[in-house]
Amino acid sequence: MEISLYATEHIGEQGVISVAEAVFAKNFNEPLIHQVMTAYLARGRAGTRAQKSRSQVSGGGIKPWRQKGTGRARAGTIRSPLWRGGGVTFAAQPGDYSQKVNKKMYRGAVCSILSELLRQERLKVINQFMVSSHKTRELIAQLVALNITPSVQTSVLIVTEEEDVNLERAARNLPFVTVHSATKVDPVSLVKSEQVLMTVTAVRLMETRLQKTPAVNS
Repeated sequence: MEISLYATEHIGEQGVISVAEAVFAKNFNEPLIHQVMTAYLARGRAGTRAQKSRSQVSGGGIKPWRQKGTGRARAGTIRSPLWRGGGVTFAAQPGDYSQKVNKKMYRGAVCSILSELLRQERLKVINQFMVSSHKTRELIAQLVALNITPSVQTSVLIVTEEEDVNLERAARNLPFVTVHSATKVDPVSLVKSEQVLMTVTAVRLMETRLQKTPAVNS
């Protein structure tokens, strides 16, 4: 299939680019996208909450007082959950919240997202996108030339073929602009961005990345 390049006189020349239908013409699979995004967000959870059980509390090697004759309730250890500073009865332990998503599901979800972005005209392919310095005003000028004004309603994701330090620094002061390389773009960033700008080279890298087939052992 062919799509039109989104460009102005300042950034490249308008034309047409051929893209793989297997990546940019997939049906919208909402359940798959939801499952992959949920797994992606769950994997980002730290899961580092922890409490000490009675076996992990230090001290408590001897009885606080003798068994009888003190007039107090008998006690065997200061580690008891009944004591202040003692262990927790059902202590929380570090957990792993990651969910298994195989490569075929992940690639299928990303292809479905890209196809839907293209149908909604939220995905724009341009010849190239670069800035000569790390100045934010230069990045804003290029976005304005593309008739894009970043805001709460118009968050922008720029996908380049490789990491661009100047571009990343220029976007650092813009809360509604995100920059990713084609090898690091994720489904959550694609879905939450109102406008996605992708260079032609990044499109080719995405096609290669998403159309990989696992090797079959003979």
